[in-house]
Amino acid sequence: MLRVGLTGGIASGKSAVGSRWRALGIPVLDADRLVHALYEPGAPGTAAVAEEFGAELLDERGAVDRPRLARLAFAEPATVARLNARIHPIVRVETERWLAERESEGHPVAVVEATLLVENNGRDRYDVLVAVSAPEELRLARALARDPGATRDAVLARMRAQLPDAARNAACDEVIVTDGTLEELSTKAEAVAARLRSRASGTRA
Repeated sequence: MLRVGLTGGIASGKSAVGSRWRALGIPVLDADRLVHALYEPGAPGTAAVAEEFGAELLDERGAVDRPRLARLAFAEPATVARLNARIHPIVRVETERWLAERESEGHPVAVVEATLLVENNGRDRYDVLVAVSAPEELRLARALARDPGATRDAVLARMRAQLPDAARNAACDEVIVTDGTLEELSTKAEAVAARLRSRASGTRA
């Protein structure tokens, strides 16, 4: 099975690419949704956050208070590093389990969508890395539009805490630039999906 990592910074459009690939029948694991599950009451990610930063970061249900954690973590690069060091090993175990299940089902291609694949040695774990990229101002506008409570400074802080697009793109095998319409994005995503399937089958697109 061809293992594919789909990555990109905040509001780059990677979720839209992942959705298009799902519609084409390619299984895609959204690592953000996986982390949501790991931050529920009693989950291993919740225990790790409480141990690292204190139980005050849990809400009344005993789940991680995600907005509060984000404000804390993205205020300082060192805090982001501490959080990632605790959570990423847990995410990796769950991701490997999911990939093994997809392979046992006979899928020729399976995709893991995650923001920090390049930074976390994704080159060693995936056969192909695909970056989704867009101009910074467009990403900023998208992020503010989808979260009315966000501020420009807060979004920029999160963007600055991530790898620059140029560095991420250079580390990947394919780059999808999402600076046009949804129809254009779909066309680009479909073209890359065809190449992935061809590679998995040993043929040339």
